Amino acid sequence: MLLRKSLLGATLLTGALVTQAAAENTFKFAFQGTLKSLDPYSLNETFTLGTLGNVYEGLTKRGPDLAIQPGLAVSWEVVEPTRWRFKLREGVKFHNGNDFTADDVVFSADRVRSEGSDLKTRIPADAKFEAVDDYTVDVVLTAPNPILHYEWDTWAIIDKEWSEANDSVRVTSASDQAATTISLQANGTGPFKITDHNAGVKTMMESNADWWGAGDKKYNIDKVEFSTIASDATRVAALLSGEMDLVYPVPVQDIARVNDNATTTAMTGPELRTIFLGMDQMRDELLYSDVKGKNPFKDKRVREAFYHAIDIEAIKAKVMRDLATPSAIMLSPFLFDNAAQFSRLAYDPDAAKALLKEAGYEDGFEVGMDCPNDRYVNDEAICQAVVAMLAKVGVKVNLNAQPKAQYFAKVLASGGFDTSFYLLGWTPGSFDSWNVLSNLHGCRDEAGNGGMFNLGGYCNADVDALATQILGENDPAKRLDLITQAYQITTGETAYIPLHQQGLAWGVSETADVVQRADNVLMLYHVNMK
Repeated sequence: MLLRKSLLGATLLTGALVTQAAAENTFKFAFQGTLKSLDPYSLNETFTLGTLGNVYEGLTKRGPDLAIQPGLAVSWEVVEPTRWRFKLREGVKFHNGNDFTADDVVFSADRVRSEGSDLKTRIPADAKFEAVDDYTVDVVLTAPNPILHYEWDTWAIIDKEWSEANDSVRVTSASDQAATTISLQANGTGPFKITDHNAGVKTMMESNADWWGAGDKKYNIDKVEFSTIASDATRVAALLSGEMDLVYPVPVQDIARVNDNATTTAMTGPELRTIFLGMDQMRDELLYSDVKGKNPFKDKRVREAFYHAIDIEAIKAKVMRDLATPSAIMLSPFLFDNAAQFSRLAYDPDAAKALLKEAGYEDGFEVGMDCPNDRYVNDEAICQAVVAMLAKVGVKVNLNAQPKAQYFAKVLASGGFDTSFYLLGWTPGSFDSWNVLSNLHGCRDEAGNGGMFNLGGYCNADVDALATQILGENDPAKRLDLITQAYQITTGETAYIPLHQQGLAWGVSETADVVQRADNVLMLYHVNMK
Protein backbone atom coordinates (compact mmCIF):
# COMPACT_ATOMS: atom_id res chain seq x y z
CA MET A 1 0.00 0.00 0.00
CA LEU A 2 2.86 2.34 0.84
CA LEU A 3 4.54 1.40 -2.43
CA ARG A 4 1.33 2.10 -4.32
CA LYS A 5 1.08 5.53 -2.66
CA SER A 6 4.70 6.25 -3.52
CA LEU A 7 4.10 5.31 -7.13
CA LEU A 8 0.98 7.42 -7.18
CA GLY A 9 2.93 10.35 -5.77
CA ALA A 10 5.61 9.90 -8.40
CA THR A 11 2.94 9.78 -11.10
CA LEU A 12 1.38 12.96 -9.83
CA LEU A 13 4.77 14.65 -9.65
CA THR A 14 5.61 13.59 -13.18
CA GLY A 15 2.23 14.85 -14.34
CA ALA A 16 2.89 18.17 -12.64
CA LEU A 17 6.24 18.47 -14.37
CA VAL A 18 4.67 17.66 -17.74
CA THR A 19 1.94 20.23 -17.12
CA GLN A 20 4.53 22.81 -16.12
CA ALA A 21 6.58 22.11 -19.23
CA ALA A 22 3.48 22.30 -21.38
CA ALA A 23 2.60 25.61 -19.77
CA GLU A 24 5.79 27.23 -21.09
CA ASN A 25 4.84 30.13 -23.30
CA THR A 26 6.65 30.17 -26.62
CA PHE A 27 6.24 33.24 -28.81
CA LYS A 28 6.86 32.76 -32.53
CA PHE A 29 7.31 35.70 -34.86
CA ALA A 30 8.59 36.36 -38.36
CA PHE A 31 9.98 39.35 -40.20
CA GLN A 32 10.62 39.83 -43.90
CA GLY A 33 14.34 40.49 -43.43
CA THR A 34 17.22 38.66 -41.82
CA LEU A 35 19.12 38.87 -38.58
CA LYS A 36 22.72 38.28 -39.60
CA SER A 37 25.51 39.36 -37.27
CA LEU A 38 24.82 39.41 -33.53
CA ASP A 39 27.41 42.15 -33.07
CA PRO A 40 25.20 45.10 -32.06
CA TYR A 41 27.55 47.61 -33.68
CA SER A 42 27.57 45.99 -37.13
CA LEU A 43 24.52 47.59 -38.70
CA ASN A 44 22.59 50.73 -37.83
CA GLU A 45 19.27 49.27 -38.91
CA THR A 46 16.04 49.31 -36.92
CA PHE A 47 15.14 45.62 -37.08
CA THR A 48 18.63 44.45 -36.14
CA LEU A 49 19.03 46.97 -33.33
CA GLY A 50 15.49 46.40 -32.08
CA THR A 51 15.81 42.63 -31.97
CA LEU A 52 19.22 42.72 -30.31
CA GLY A 53 17.78 45.29 -27.89
CA ASN A 54 16.00 42.37 -26.21
CA VAL A 55 19.37 40.77 -25.51
CA TYR A 56 21.68 43.72 -25.00
CA GLU A 57 20.80 46.92 -23.16
CA GLY A 58 21.79 50.57 -23.24
CA LEU A 59 22.24 53.02 -20.41
CA THR A 60 18.72 54.19 -21.28
CA LYS A 61 15.69 52.51 -22.80
CA ARG A 62 12.38 53.72 -24.24
CA GLY A 63 8.87 52.92 -23.13
CA PRO A 64 5.86 52.06 -25.33
CA ASP A 65 5.33 55.82 -25.89
CA LEU A 66 9.06 56.16 -26.76
CA ALA A 67 9.76 58.25 -23.66
CA ILE A 68 13.31 57.85 -22.33
CA GLN A 69 13.57 55.65 -19.24
CA PRO A 70 16.42 54.43 -17.03
CA GLY A 71 18.19 51.34 -18.34
CA LEU A 72 21.62 50.24 -17.19
CA ALA A 73 21.93 53.76 -15.80
CA VAL A 74 19.48 54.54 -13.00
CA SER A 75 20.00 58.30 -13.20
CA TRP A 76 22.02 61.02 -14.92
CA GLU A 77 22.70 64.70 -14.45
CA VAL A 78 24.63 67.53 -16.08
CA VAL A 79 27.09 68.44 -13.34
CA GLU A 80 28.82 71.03 -15.52
CA PRO A 81 27.78 72.32 -18.98
CA THR A 82 30.20 69.88 -20.59
CA ARG A 83 30.20 67.07 -18.01
CA TRP A 84 27.44 64.48 -17.59
CA ARG A 85 27.39 61.99 -14.74
CA PHE A 86 25.67 58.61 -15.04
CA LYS A 87 24.90 56.45 -12.02
CA LEU A 88 24.90 52.80 -13.05
CA ARG A 89 22.59 50.04 -11.93
CA GLU A 90 24.25 47.77 -9.39
CA GLY A 91 23.92 43.99 -9.23
CA VAL A 92 23.52 43.57 -13.00
CA LYS A 93 25.14 40.54 -14.60
CA PHE A 94 25.89 39.66 -18.19
CA HIS A 95 24.43 36.41 -19.46
CA ASN A 96 27.70 34.58 -18.77
CA GLY A 97 27.64 35.72 -15.11
CA ASN A 98 30.17 38.56 -15.36
CA ASP A 99 29.38 41.71 -13.37
CA PHE A 100 28.38 44.88 -15.22
CA THR A 101 30.55 47.84 -14.16
CA ALA A 102 31.76 51.22 -15.34
CA ASP A 103 34.68 49.55 -17.14
CA ASP A 104 32.18 47.97 -19.55
CA VAL A 105 30.68 51.38 -20.35
CA VAL A 106 34.10 52.92 -21.04
CA PHE A 107 35.07 49.92 -23.18
CA SER A 108 31.79 50.08 -25.12
CA ALA A 109 32.24 53.80 -25.74
CA ASP A 110 35.62 53.13 -27.33
CA ARG A 111 34.41 50.11 -29.27
CA VAL A 112 31.31 51.78 -30.75
CA ARG A 113 33.54 54.53 -32.17
CA SER A 114 36.13 52.13 -33.58
CA GLU A 115 36.76 51.03 -37.16
CA GLY A 116 33.96 48.94 -38.62
CA SER A 117 31.25 50.27 -36.32
CA ASP A 118 28.08 51.47 -38.00
CA LEU A 119 26.96 53.30 -34.84
CA LYS A 120 29.80 55.79 -34.43
CA THR A 121 27.44 58.75 -34.23
CA ARG A 122 25.85 57.43 -31.03
CA ILE A 123 28.63 59.24 -29.16
CA PRO A 124 30.53 62.44 -30.05
CA ALA A 125 33.93 61.49 -31.42
CA ASP A 126 35.76 63.72 -28.97
CA ALA A 127 33.79 62.75 -25.83
CA LYS A 128 35.83 61.24 -23.00
CA PHE A 129 34.38 58.55 -20.74
CA GLU A 130 35.79 58.38 -17.22
CA ALA A 131 35.06 55.65 -14.68
CA VAL A 132 34.67 57.59 -11.42
CA ASP A 133 34.04 54.35 -9.52
CA ASP A 134 32.58 50.94 -10.34
CA TYR A 135 29.08 52.37 -10.75
CA THR A 136 29.64 55.98 -11.84
CA VAL A 137 30.71 57.20 -15.27
CA ASP A 138 31.41 60.79 -16.28
CA VAL A 139 31.18 61.89 -19.90
CA VAL A 140 33.33 64.94 -20.65
CA LEU A 141 32.38 66.90 -23.77
CA THR A 142 34.08 69.69 -25.69
CA ALA A 143 30.77 71.55 -26.07
CA PRO A 144 27.29 71.36 -24.48
CA ASN A 145 25.05 68.64 -25.91
CA PRO A 146 21.44 68.55 -24.63
CA ILE A 147 20.63 65.37 -26.57
CA LEU A 148 23.73 63.36 -25.64
CA HIS A 149 21.72 60.36 -24.39
CA TYR A 150 18.81 60.46 -26.85
CA GLU A 151 20.08 57.47 -28.87
CA TRP A 152 21.60 55.44 -26.08
CA ASP A 153 18.75 52.94 -25.90
CA THR A 154 20.25 51.44 -29.06
CA TRP A 155 23.87 51.75 -27.91
CA ALA A 156 24.37 48.29 -26.43
CA ILE A 157 26.79 47.90 -23.54
CA ILE A 158 29.31 45.13 -24.18
CA ASP A 159 31.11 42.95 -21.63
CA LYS A 160 34.75 44.09 -21.74
CA GLU A 161 36.18 40.96 -20.12
CA TRP A 162 34.22 38.58 -22.37
CA SER A 163 35.08 40.54 -25.54
CA GLU A 164 38.79 40.53 -24.81
CA ALA A 165 38.76 36.83 -23.98
CA ASN A 166 36.81 35.92 -27.13
CA ASP A 167 38.59 37.93 -29.83
CA SER A 168 35.61 40.28 -30.08
CA VAL A 169 37.11 43.71 -29.48
CA ARG A 170 37.07 44.31 -33.23
CA VAL A 171 33.69 45.31 -34.67
CA THR A 172 32.42 43.12 -37.50
CA SER A 173 31.03 45.61 -40.00
CA ALA A 174 28.02 44.94 -42.25
CA SER A 175 30.33 44.45 -45.23
CA ASP A 176 32.75 42.17 -43.35
CA GLN A 177 32.40 38.48 -44.19
CA ALA A 178 34.91 37.34 -41.53
CA ALA A 179 32.90 36.13 -38.54
CA THR A 180 34.08 36.68 -34.97
CA THR A 181 32.71 35.25 -31.73
CA ILE A 182 30.51 38.29 -31.07
CA SER A 183 28.96 38.06 -34.52
CA LEU A 184 27.86 34.48 -33.80
CA GLN A 185 27.16 34.58 -30.06
CA ALA A 186 25.54 37.16 -27.79
CA ASN A 187 26.40 38.05 -24.20
CA GLY A 188 24.23 40.92 -23.05
CA THR A 189 22.47 41.94 -19.85
CA GLY A 190 18.94 41.96 -21.26
CA PRO A 191 15.75 40.06 -20.47
CA PHE A 192 16.36 37.43 -23.16
CA LYS A 193 19.29 35.18 -24.00
CA ILE A 194 20.04 33.87 -27.48
CA THR A 195 20.29 30.09 -27.27
CA ASP A 196 20.70 29.29 -30.97
CA HIS A 197 21.40 31.45 -34.02
CA ASN A 198 21.30 30.33 -37.63
CA ALA A 199 22.33 33.59 -39.29
CA GLY A 200 19.74 34.86 -41.73
CA VAL A 201 17.34 32.00 -41.01
CA LYS A 202 16.23 31.44 -37.41
CA THR A 203 17.14 32.66 -33.94
CA MET A 204 16.04 31.09 -30.66
CA MET A 205 15.85 32.91 -27.32
CA GLU A 206 14.79 32.17 -23.77
CA SER A 207 13.80 34.40 -20.88
CA ASN A 208 16.69 35.45 -18.65
CA ALA A 209 15.70 34.48 -15.10
CA ASP A 210 18.65 36.49 -13.75
CA TRP A 211 17.68 39.74 -15.48
CA TRP A 212 17.82 42.69 -13.10
CA GLY A 213 14.19 43.55 -13.94
CA ALA A 214 12.82 39.99 -13.67
CA GLY A 215 11.22 40.65 -10.29
CA ASP A 216 8.95 43.27 -11.79
CA LYS A 217 8.49 41.81 -15.25
CA LYS A 218 5.19 42.33 -17.06
CA TYR A 219 5.60 39.66 -19.76
CA ASN A 220 4.96 35.94 -19.60
CA ILE A 221 6.87 34.47 -22.53
CA ASP A 222 9.54 31.89 -21.73
CA LYS A 223 10.91 31.14 -25.18
CA VAL A 224 11.06 32.99 -28.48
CA GLU A 225 11.45 31.68 -32.01
CA PHE A 226 12.28 34.22 -34.70
CA SER A 227 12.20 33.19 -38.36
CA THR A 228 12.98 35.08 -41.52
CA ILE A 229 10.14 34.66 -44.01
CA ALA A 230 10.98 36.78 -47.04
CA SER A 231 7.93 35.87 -49.12
CA ASP A 232 4.92 38.06 -48.33
CA ALA A 233 2.47 35.28 -49.21
CA THR A 234 4.27 32.70 -47.09
CA ARG A 235 4.57 35.08 -44.15
CA VAL A 236 0.87 35.91 -44.14
CA ALA A 237 -0.04 32.25 -44.59
CA ALA A 238 2.07 31.37 -41.54
CA LEU A 239 0.03 33.83 -39.48
CA LEU A 240 -3.35 32.72 -40.80
CA SER A 241 -2.55 29.04 -40.21
CA GLY A 242 -1.52 29.66 -36.60
CA GLU A 243 2.11 28.77 -37.22
CA MET A 244 3.17 32.29 -36.17
CA ASP A 245 1.90 34.54 -33.37
CA LEU A 246 3.15 37.71 -35.09
CA VAL A 247 4.40 38.56 -38.56
CA TYR A 248 5.51 41.88 -40.00
CA PRO A 249 5.19 43.71 -42.16
CA VAL A 250 1.82 42.64 -43.50
CA PRO A 251 1.65 43.68 -47.16
CA VAL A 252 -0.84 46.51 -47.51
CA GLN A 253 -2.86 44.46 -49.99
CA ASP A 254 -3.33 41.72 -47.35
CA ILE A 255 -4.49 43.86 -44.42
CA ALA A 256 -8.19 43.23 -45.10
CA ARG A 257 -7.56 39.50 -45.44
CA VAL A 258 -5.81 39.38 -42.07
CA ASN A 259 -8.61 41.35 -40.43
CA ASP A 260 -11.28 39.14 -41.99
CA ASN A 261 -9.68 36.03 -40.52
CA ALA A 262 -11.39 35.03 -37.26
CA THR A 263 -8.18 34.58 -35.24
CA THR A 264 -5.92 37.38 -36.51
CA THR A 265 -5.80 41.16 -36.57
CA ALA A 266 -3.75 43.69 -38.52
CA MET A 267 -2.29 46.32 -36.21
CA THR A 268 -1.73 49.52 -38.19
CA GLY A 269 -0.41 52.90 -37.24
CA PRO A 270 1.96 55.69 -38.29
CA GLU A 271 5.68 55.02 -38.37
CA LEU A 272 8.36 57.66 -37.89
CA ARG A 273 10.40 56.32 -40.83
CA THR A 274 10.89 58.40 -43.97
CA ILE A 275 11.41 56.51 -47.24
CA PHE A 276 13.49 58.52 -49.71
CA LEU A 277 15.64 58.49 -52.84
CA GLY A 278 19.29 59.47 -52.76
CA MET A 279 21.73 60.39 -55.51
CA ASP A 280 25.53 60.33 -55.75
CA GLN A 281 26.44 64.01 -55.83
CA MET A 282 30.10 63.53 -54.88
CA ARG A 283 31.90 61.56 -57.58
CA ASP A 284 33.03 63.33 -60.72
CA GLU A 285 31.65 60.39 -62.70
CA LEU A 286 28.88 58.04 -61.60
CA LEU A 287 29.77 54.40 -61.03
CA TYR A 288 26.67 53.19 -62.86
CA SER A 289 25.71 55.39 -65.78
CA ASP A 290 26.23 55.80 -69.51
CA VAL A 291 27.24 59.44 -68.90
CA LYS A 292 31.03 59.60 -68.94
CA GLY A 293 33.34 62.36 -67.79
CA LYS A 294 30.77 64.07 -65.57
CA ASN A 295 28.11 63.41 -62.96
CA PRO A 296 24.53 64.46 -63.86
CA PHE A 297 23.49 64.52 -60.17
CA LYS A 298 25.93 67.32 -59.41
CA ASP A 299 23.48 69.51 -61.36
CA LYS A 300 20.56 70.63 -59.21
CA ARG A 301 18.35 70.77 -62.32
CA VAL A 302 18.75 67.02 -62.79
CA ARG A 303 17.90 66.33 -59.17
CA GLU A 304 14.80 68.52 -59.47
CA ALA A 305 13.85 66.77 -62.69
CA PHE A 306 13.90 63.42 -60.94
CA TYR A 307 11.77 64.88 -58.14
CA HIS A 308 9.19 66.29 -60.59
CA ALA A 309 9.01 62.91 -62.34
CA ILE A 310 7.79 61.12 -59.19
CA ASP A 311 4.02 60.74 -58.92
CA ILE A 312 3.86 60.36 -55.14
CA GLU A 313 0.06 60.12 -55.07
CA ALA A 314 0.18 57.16 -57.45
CA ILE A 315 2.74 55.44 -55.20
CA LYS A 316 0.56 56.16 -52.18
CA ALA A 317 -2.62 54.84 -53.79
CA LYS A 318 -1.40 51.95 -55.96
CA VAL A 319 1.75 50.69 -54.26
CA MET A 320 1.06 51.55 -50.63
CA ARG A 321 -2.76 51.20 -50.71
CA ASP A 322 -2.96 54.51 -48.79
CA LEU A 323 -0.82 53.21 -45.92
CA ALA A 324 1.67 56.05 -46.40
CA THR A 325 1.86 59.81 -45.91
CA PRO A 326 3.74 61.79 -48.60
CA SER A 327 6.64 63.74 -47.15
CA ALA A 328 8.24 67.05 -48.02
CA ILE A 329 11.23 66.79 -45.68
CA MET A 330 13.51 64.06 -44.42
CA LEU A 331 11.79 63.81 -41.05
CA SER A 332 8.37 62.77 -39.80
CA PRO A 333 6.13 65.82 -39.18
CA PHE A 334 5.40 64.30 -35.76
CA LEU A 335 8.99 65.18 -34.84
CA PHE A 336 9.20 68.74 -36.25
CA ASP A 337 6.86 71.57 -35.30
CA ASN A 338 7.52 73.59 -38.47
CA ALA A 339 6.93 70.73 -40.91
CA ALA A 340 3.86 72.46 -42.38
CA GLN A 341 6.10 75.21 -43.77
CA PHE A 342 7.50 72.77 -46.33
CA SER A 343 5.84 71.29 -49.40
CA ARG A 344 6.83 68.77 -52.04
CA LEU A 345 7.84 69.67 -55.57
CA ALA A 346 4.81 69.02 -57.77
CA TYR A 347 4.50 65.96 -59.97
CA ASP A 348 5.18 67.52 -63.37
CA PRO A 349 6.73 65.33 -66.11
CA ASP A 350 6.87 68.27 -68.54
CA ALA A 351 8.85 70.32 -66.05
CA ALA A 352 11.13 67.32 -65.54
CA LYS A 353 11.79 67.03 -69.28
CA ALA A 354 12.43 70.77 -69.56
CA LEU A 355 14.94 70.68 -66.70
CA LEU A 356 16.76 67.70 -68.20
CA LYS A 357 16.95 69.48 -71.54
CA GLU A 358 18.23 72.64 -69.88
CA ALA A 359 20.90 70.59 -68.09
CA GLY A 360 22.05 69.05 -71.38
CA TYR A 361 20.20 65.72 -71.17
CA GLU A 362 17.41 66.25 -73.66
CA ASP A 363 17.60 62.56 -74.64
CA GLY A 364 17.84 61.47 -71.04
CA PHE A 365 20.52 59.12 -69.75
CA GLU A 366 21.00 55.73 -68.10
CA VAL A 367 21.67 55.13 -64.42
CA GLY A 368 21.79 52.17 -62.03
CA MET A 369 19.58 52.07 -58.93
CA ASP A 370 20.07 50.08 -55.72
CA CYS A 371 17.04 48.99 -53.75
CA PRO A 372 16.37 46.52 -50.92
CA ASN A 373 13.58 44.03 -51.53
CA ASP A 374 12.92 42.85 -47.98
CA ARG A 375 13.54 45.83 -45.72
CA TYR A 376 10.74 48.41 -46.07
CA VAL A 377 7.05 48.14 -46.88
CA ASN A 378 6.79 47.26 -50.59
CA ASP A 379 10.30 48.59 -51.15
CA GLU A 380 10.96 46.85 -54.46
CA ALA A 381 7.50 47.80 -55.75
CA ILE A 382 8.25 51.44 -54.93
CA CYS A 383 11.50 51.22 -56.85
CA GLN A 384 9.78 49.61 -59.82
CA ALA A 385 7.25 52.45 -59.84
CA VAL A 386 10.07 55.01 -59.76
CA VAL A 387 11.78 53.24 -62.67
CA ALA A 388 8.57 53.46 -64.72
CA MET A 389 8.01 57.13 -63.86
CA LEU A 390 11.54 58.15 -64.78
CA ALA A 391 11.25 56.24 -68.06
CA LYS A 392 8.43 58.61 -69.00
CA VAL A 393 10.84 61.57 -68.89
CA GLY A 394 13.57 59.76 -70.82
CA VAL A 395 15.72 58.34 -68.01
CA LYS A 396 16.48 54.62 -68.17
CA VAL A 397 16.99 53.15 -64.71
CA ASN A 398 18.63 49.74 -64.29
CA LEU A 399 17.19 48.40 -61.06
CA ASN A 400 19.32 46.24 -58.75
CA ALA A 401 16.94 44.99 -56.04
CA GLN A 402 18.51 42.69 -53.43
CA PRO A 403 17.84 41.28 -49.96
CA LYS A 404 18.87 43.74 -47.29
CA ALA A 405 22.03 41.86 -46.28
CA GLN A 406 23.48 42.16 -49.78
CA TYR A 407 22.02 45.62 -50.29
CA PHE A 408 23.61 47.14 -47.19
CA ALA A 409 26.90 45.31 -47.77
CA LYS A 410 27.03 46.93 -51.22
CA VAL A 411 25.91 50.49 -50.52
CA LEU A 412 27.91 50.69 -47.27
CA ALA A 413 31.01 49.12 -48.80
CA SER A 414 34.21 50.18 -47.06
CA GLY A 415 36.36 52.56 -49.05
CA GLY A 416 33.41 54.43 -50.55
CA PHE A 417 29.69 53.97 -50.87
CA ASP A 418 28.97 51.74 -53.86
CA THR A 419 25.86 53.27 -55.43
CA SER A 420 24.74 55.97 -57.85
CA PHE A 421 21.02 56.16 -57.10
CA TYR A 422 19.23 54.38 -54.28
CA LEU A 423 16.22 53.98 -52.02
CA LEU A 424 16.64 54.10 -48.26
CA GLY A 425 14.51 54.54 -45.16
CA TRP A 426 15.44 56.47 -42.02
CA THR A 427 14.05 56.80 -38.53
CA PRO A 428 16.19 59.11 -36.40
CA GLY A 429 17.19 57.09 -33.37
CA SER A 430 17.09 60.23 -31.23
CA PHE A 431 13.71 61.30 -32.71
CA ASP A 432 15.44 64.61 -33.33
CA SER A 433 16.47 66.58 -36.42
CA TRP A 434 20.15 66.69 -35.52
CA ASN A 435 20.31 62.97 -36.20
CA VAL A 436 18.96 63.50 -39.72
CA LEU A 437 21.20 66.49 -40.47
CA SER A 438 24.29 64.73 -39.14
CA ASN A 439 23.81 61.21 -40.53
CA LEU A 440 22.16 61.98 -43.87
CA HIS A 441 23.45 65.47 -44.70
CA GLY A 442 26.83 65.79 -42.97
CA CYS A 443 29.70 66.42 -45.37
CA ARG A 444 31.97 63.41 -45.81
CA ASP A 445 35.39 62.88 -47.36
CA GLU A 446 36.56 60.36 -49.93
CA ALA A 447 37.20 57.81 -47.18
CA GLY A 448 33.59 57.99 -46.04
CA ASN A 449 34.21 59.99 -42.87
CA GLY A 450 31.34 62.32 -42.03
CA GLY A 451 27.65 61.61 -42.48
CA MET A 452 27.45 57.88 -41.74
CA PHE A 453 24.49 57.29 -44.09
CA ASN A 454 25.12 60.17 -46.48
CA LEU A 455 25.61 57.67 -49.30
CA GLY A 456 25.36 60.32 -52.02
CA GLY A 457 27.90 62.68 -50.50
CA TYR A 458 25.66 65.76 -50.30
CA CYS A 459 27.66 68.59 -48.73
CA ASN A 460 26.91 72.14 -47.66
CA ALA A 461 29.18 73.84 -45.12
CA ASP A 462 26.32 76.05 -43.94
CA VAL A 463 24.22 73.00 -43.09
CA ASP A 464 27.13 71.47 -41.19
CA ALA A 465 27.58 74.71 -39.26
CA LEU A 466 23.87 74.82 -38.42
CA ALA A 467 23.97 71.18 -37.30
CA THR A 468 26.80 72.03 -34.90
CA GLN A 469 24.77 74.92 -33.49
CA ILE A 470 21.66 72.74 -33.20
CA LEU A 471 23.56 70.10 -31.25
CA GLY A 472 24.64 72.57 -28.57
CA GLU A 473 21.55 74.81 -28.40
CA ASN A 474 19.50 74.44 -25.22
CA ASP A 475 16.80 77.02 -26.00
CA PRO A 476 13.89 75.18 -27.75
CA ALA A 477 12.72 78.21 -29.78
CA LYS A 478 16.23 79.03 -31.04
CA ARG A 479 16.84 75.38 -31.77
CA LEU A 480 13.64 75.10 -33.81
CA ASP A 481 14.64 78.16 -35.84
CA LEU A 482 18.09 76.69 -36.58
CA ILE A 483 16.55 73.39 -37.66
CA THR A 484 14.11 75.22 -39.95
CA GLN A 485 16.98 77.13 -41.56
CA ALA A 486 18.83 73.88 -42.22
CA TYR A 487 15.83 72.24 -43.89
CA GLN A 488 15.25 75.33 -46.00
CA ILE A 489 18.75 74.88 -47.41
CA THR A 490 18.57 71.13 -47.93
CA THR A 491 15.13 71.14 -49.56
CA GLY A 492 16.09 74.15 -51.69
CA GLU A 493 19.06 72.22 -53.02
CA THR A 494 17.10 68.97 -53.49
CA ALA A 495 19.62 67.14 -51.36
CA TYR A 496 17.27 64.14 -51.44
CA ILE A 497 13.87 63.19 -52.81
CA PRO A 498 11.68 62.36 -49.80
CA LEU A 499 8.84 60.00 -50.67
CA HIS A 500 6.68 59.18 -47.65
CA GLN A 501 6.39 58.05 -44.07
CA GLN A 502 5.39 54.40 -44.39
CA GLY A 503 2.65 53.01 -42.20
CA LEU A 504 3.06 50.13 -39.81
CA ALA A 505 1.18 46.89 -40.41
CA TRP A 506 1.73 43.96 -38.07
CA GLY A 507 -0.28 40.76 -38.22
CA VAL A 508 -1.08 39.45 -34.75
CA SER A 509 -2.75 36.23 -33.66
CA GLU A 510 -5.39 36.19 -30.94
CA THR A 511 -2.88 34.15 -28.95
CA ALA A 512 -0.65 37.16 -28.30
CA ASP A 513 -0.89 40.64 -26.84
CA VAL A 514 1.84 42.96 -28.16
CA VAL A 515 2.71 46.65 -28.10
CA GLN A 516 3.30 48.35 -31.45
CA ARG A 517 5.78 51.22 -31.10
CA ALA A 518 5.91 54.02 -33.66
CA ASP A 519 9.58 53.25 -34.34
CA ASN A 520 8.63 49.72 -35.54
CA VAL A 521 10.59 48.04 -32.76
CA LEU A 522 9.27 44.87 -31.14
CA MET A 523 10.29 44.65 -27.50
CA LEU A 524 9.66 41.16 -26.19
CA TYR A 525 9.12 42.41 -22.65
CA HIS A 526 5.94 44.01 -24.01
CA VAL A 527 4.56 40.64 -25.19
CA ASN A 528 2.11 38.41 -23.32
CA MET A 529 0.64 35.13 -24.47
CA LYS A 530 -3.08 34.71 -23.74
